[in-house]
Amino acid sequence: MSVLPDPGASRAVLVGTSRFEHLEPLPAVANNLRALADLLCSPLSLQLPAQHVTVVEDPAAAHTVVGAVRQAATEAGDTLIVYFAGHGLVDAQDQLVLALPHTEFGRVETGLPYDWVRQVLLLDSRAERHVVILDCCYSGLALGRMSAGTGLADQAAVEGSFLLAAAAETRTALAPVGQTYTAFTGALLEALRRGIPGGPALVDLGVLYRHLRLTMEARGHPVPQARDRNSGAQVALGRNHADLPAAPVAAAAGADAGERPWPDPRAIRTLTGFFTALAQVRVVSGLTHQAVSERSAGRMAARTVGALLNRSTLPTTWGTTAAYLSACGVPDEQITQWQTAWQQLRGQNLPAQTESPEVTDDGGPEKARAWQRPLSALRRRRDH
Repeated sequence: MSVLPDPGASRAVLVGTSRFEHLEPLPAVANNLRALADLLCSPLSLQLPAQHVTVVEDPAAAHTVVGAVRQAATEAGDTLIVYFAGHGLVDAQDQLVLALPHTEFGRVETGLPYDWVRQVLLLDSRAERHVVILDCCYSGLALGRMSAGTGLADQAAVEGSFLLAAAAETRTALAPVGQTYTAFTGALLEALRRGIPGGPALVDLGVLYRHLRLTMEARGHPVPQARDRNSGAQVALGRNHADLPAAPVAAAAGADAGERPWPDPRAIRTLTGFFTALAQVRVVSGLTHQAVSERSAGRMAARTVGALLNRSTLPTTWGTTAAYLSACGVPDEQITQWQTAWQQLRGQNLPAQTESPEVTDDGGPEKARAWQRPLSALRRRRDH
């Protein structure tokens, strides 16, 4: 079952080298980093808080990269994403080496052995899942050695992870002249921004890999490699935006509401994850704020919907959230799971504040108590 990581418990480290003293420059890599960081923080992808995305551009030394990965690995409780773009080299033992600004061809000791990063993921990471994305290429003898033997994906794989690798065969394939992004990362960004027509509701890594293979092959570029360890392919990097309902939709949700790709409340670990998923419920429902208000049988004004989704503290009472979920069409059994997630977050002693009148109700204490009515009663009123 595909799952979107909790953004509050996830981290990303994006590393890229575009300027070199001894190797050919790759200016598109700098664009890769900026675009991918923005995407991961946006509603088009995981909506990671900006402080949870670390960008390491043109690192001066190997320990800079390893330190950033180690820091993120100790902080992430859900998913850790590690991305690298730049030149890739191969040492005499057929081990992958990531090129840094001072790296010299033929002197792999001037680069960053990927195994150093891999050891951090294996030994120091608290994350349940790891996503490793490598957009690097080979040239000359290194290319021949890699093509003839061990593949990049086999070298870089980490247990409990999904590795997505663009082992490009030529420098041109990595960064076509005149293109904003490298070929592989450009296709990755396109898939997450626009979605995959005819694809599933969530763009998990397995789906993304298959789409990228077809896309890269159709464009005449080398096809990517992938390795899955312990169901890492089920980690999603975003919703399929080619599959979402058109917005705005004022009509009530149909009988297929229970089959919609609702966010899974069981994956929520943090306050950030709670509100991110809560906002995604409305997106999946296809309803506007006004439509949610109308479906709540007068229990929520449109401004109340907006206030709930823009909170930064956990509601101290459950009724507002229950009414919102019910109005969006979320099935009762899933609303129960949402309530469990809310109760667990309350048990973590997260900051909470008493809800103001415009957030909790539109008619004073008496109406506030009405929020506690059973969900089935809410639905009966809504349907009449």
